[in-house]
Amino acid sequence: MALSYTSREGIEVHRFSLAASVGVPLVALLMQAFLPARFHWFEIFDLPLLVTIFFAMARRNPVTGLITGAVIGILQDSLTHNPLGVFGIAKTVVGYAASSLGVRIDVQNPGVRLGMTFAFYQLHRAVYFLVWRGMMGKPLEWHWGYELLAGAANGLLAVVLFVALDRLKRRA
Repeated sequence: MALSYTSREGIEVHRFSLAASVGVPLVALLMQAFLPARFHWFEIFDLPLLVTIFFAMARRNPVTGLITGAVIGILQDSLTHNPLGVFGIAKTVVGYAASSLGVRIDVQNPGVRLGMTFAFYQLHRAVYFLVWRGMMGKPLEWHWGYELLAGAANGLLAVVLFVALDRLKRRA
């Protein structure tokens, strides 16, 4: 019996060790909290977002992706001066979307990884912007040029980072 591309049986789902599942997000959060203070050019990258996208696409389970995004986002909020939940909401949406699309698309292709990361970066920023301005009523400006450049930079970093993180995968 041939499996179609939309058949769930033909899609590789991956698991990660507890050390990888906890350690990789914590390292990303700590690097995001401390590196931009020393290297200002690093502010363009969002390592916790990239880790959220990677784990969500690899696990391919919307509930797990949603929880991964929520936990990483709330932990990131706790390391910033933002109100608790702003990054949590944005990363929850991205985690759910990434895991949902990961079921339907070949996420091992570098071009797909670049494009999806670019799109998810823009989604993340849009949700962050809407929560910050719409729900909290705080001023925040959208800079199209910066957001497009940051999305491309994060997409390029994701291609390299995801290859390194692929080594932590174990077939479910």
